[in-house]
Amino acid sequence: MELRHLKYFLAVAEELNFTKASEKLFISQPPLSRQIMELEEELQAKLFIRNNKKVELTEAGKYFEKEVRELFQHLERISVKTKKISENVSGEFRIAYISSIYSSVISELIKHLKIQFPYVNFKLFEVSTTKQITALEQEKIEMGIIRSPVKSPKIKAQLWFQDGFSLVYNKSLIQPKSENEISQLKDETFVFFNKDYAPHYHEVLLELCAFYGFTPKIIHEANNINSIVQLVKNGLGISIVPSNIAKNNLDPEIGFIELKKVNLRTDVSIITSKEDNSEITQSAVDFLLKKR
Repeated sequence: MELRHLKYFLAVAEELNFTKASEKLFISQPPLSRQIMELEEELQAKLFIRNNKKVELTEAGKYFEKEVRELFQHLERISVKTKKISENVSGEFRIAYISSIYSSVISELIKHLKIQFPYVNFKLFEVSTTKQITALEQEKIEMGIIRSPVKSPKIKAQLWFQDGFSLVYNKSLIQPKSENEISQLKDETFVFFNKDYAPHYHEVLLELCAFYGFTPKIIHEANNINSIVQLVKNGLGISIVPSNIAKNNLDPEIGFIELKKVNLRTDVSIITSKEDNSEITQSAVDFLLKKR
């Protein structure tokens, strides 16, 4: 059985007239009749009742017509999706980000991409900088958003924005009035990012504390910025977080003081494969760069 047999069958089923069906198919009637007979022989089922006055579908023919129409609809969907994948506007697109930069912009990015590329399955992953770089090199993600320098010949990094730092504290426990009082917090306990999880970021935080004249007493470490802020809220210490977090946190129990005196910034970068020239990737990067 070939696709042409099915197409010929559907034409006859629609017209219920071999002459009209043959004209529709641009073939003569005898070959059409022969193809239908071959199909019936292969199926071992009579599909049409033929007489001099009319052509009718048998019960088997009616069932076969329904199934064949569904089959062709499915083939059409497969063809469309295959074409979209070939044009690089379908399939799966995986975006990784670090917890300290998640904001409404990430959600807006996904909505923007879904409108542009409705056939794409977009996935978001919260992944550390180090693991993102490895994942991108191994083609396990298509794009990443990180907070540190990138040293990989396979990766292209574009600066999204530079972020400063802010002290975060529980307002009911301490009330520093300004940046000038930060050095007085040297005896407070600190909650930091885990050194192994984000080594570069951990070192930057130590530099910040050194600038204000003390070494922090780190009693808790976490791998997620939201966990750090929650620990501060629960009274387990204070911390230093990216200023981007302060902008997106509206919790009335939490206070922030931006550290403006120290000249330390972190680069938040968008990373992609140097070999990736896809339309989706370019659209995603362009959208984020417009939002910085």
